[in-house]
Amino acid sequence: MIGPGDTKRVILDTLKREGTVTIPDLAAALDLNVETVRSHVKALVSEGLIARCGVRRDGPGRPEGVYELTRRAARFFPGREGQILHELAAFLDETGHDHLLEAFFRRFAADREARAAPRLEGLDGLARVEEVARFLTEEGYMAEVVVERPAAAASAPIPRLRLCNCPIRDLVRVTRIPCGAEIGLIRNLLAEPMVRVEYIPDGDAACGYAVGVAPSGTCE
Repeated sequence: MIGPGDTKRVILDTLKREGTVTIPDLAAALDLNVETVRSHVKALVSEGLIARCGVRRDGPGRPEGVYELTRRAARFFPGREGQILHELAAFLDETGHDHLLEAFFRRFAADREARAAPRLEGLDGLARVEEVARFLTEEGYMAEVVVERPAAAASAPIPRLRLCNCPIRDLVRVTRIPCGAEIGLIRNLLAEPMVRVEYIPDGDAACGYAVGVAPSGTCE
């Protein structure tokens, strides 16, 4: 755990301000021994929070490695994108322009479907569901596949695709338009009928879909 007063946090803050630094730069800025700083930098590299991005020679001797923040370090510097998107969606809804949000999410879903298509080519059944889960996990949905055994012994197992995280939850609090686009995306990726059996906005732990089950109405 990296706290506000932790030396590693100070190093991250310095990199955020400066962009790139060498270990001697950091040691001078923090008034610490070079080897102490080197040890902290090594730990941050192993945690994937900073990375070596080049070398710099300031004088005689061997060149010094230059370090920068990685994308993983972004969590230490929170933005306001979620709040702003929430307010944008509310504005579009209030002003009668929610059709623009709907068009955006349709295109956003189509772009992701096109990216996923090569990975799903030739797959069907449980293998396809599992690959869809991997793709959606990469998209931030923390997806998992649970295989349910029906009570009737002769019935085939029913895979359930569960999305345990909603990366657009702030938007969903304002409008369910993103949900419709996401359902369409998932249905197209699975290339099978499905029915929604869990829904985060209704208080469930995940958005869950029983795969291979034809809906009696609509998932939306």
